[in-house]
Amino acid sequence: QRQHNHHLTTLITMYLTKTDYDRGVNTFSPEGRLFQVEYAIEAIKLGSTAVGIATTQGVVLAVEKRLSSPLLDPSSVDKVAEIDAHIGVAMSGLVADARTLVDHARVEAQNHTFTYAEPIGVEALTQAVCDLALSFGEGSEQEDRKQKMSRPFGVALLIAGWDDLDGPQLYFSDPSGTYVRYKAKAIGAGSEGAQVHLTEDYSPEMTLLEAEEMALKTLKGVMEEKITTENVEMARVTIEGYHVCSGDEVKVVLDRL
Repeated sequence: QRQHNHHLTTLITMYLTKTDYDRGVNTFSPEGRLFQVEYAIEAIKLGSTAVGIATTQGVVLAVEKRLSSPLLDPSSVDKVAEIDAHIGVAMSGLVADARTLVDHARVEAQNHTFTYAEPIGVEALTQAVCDLALSFGEGSEQEDRKQKMSRPFGVALLIAGWDDLDGPQLYFSDPSGTYVRYKAKAIGAGSEGAQVHLTEDYSPEMTLLEAEEMALKTLKGVMEEKITTENVEMARVTIEGYHVCSGDEVKVVLDRL
């Protein structure tokens, strides 16, 4: 009996220790992993696919819109957002979490402009967003009444921008607060297949028009539905600034495919 109880206790402690590291959002496992952050990165693989491509002329963002019902108004599904006149983002994962990050980014961009009388650099903005991505699990400070996020953000962003320092740029950020600059990047459910396609077809000499074609062609390859002007959204950032493509503009590109 005693031996049986001892065995049971060992089993229970083993079981507890395994899940303990899952639960604690700020606890490293003995292998040095933060499971909650890893799970948040997994959550993005459930999101709709988004593609970003950087060229010398500008950056293209294209996003699949999942329309769960024919009665749904496609214009109400927003997967790309403007941060400032020269920066836009595409998102995949939990869109509600993305809104928090987008709001923060917009405030950062405006603060920078007010303080320094110049538009914020693309990398500086990306870093500001990633600083917030890592603030989960912190208690709200006394002077800062806003309750912080109690879990990692379940969203990945493609941040496209143009600044005087470095021209057109594309950054990818994930729930771990890591950001990396890419020439072309896909995120979301179809990202693996899309990334292979981008790797094969990308060329640094591409024009913006070729990049738009490639972005939609890549989405077309991984989307379950037939691609239409209704279920994709496209935006571009050039020296002129951020621009969301209208349905007609998207149609022109789709007709060329």
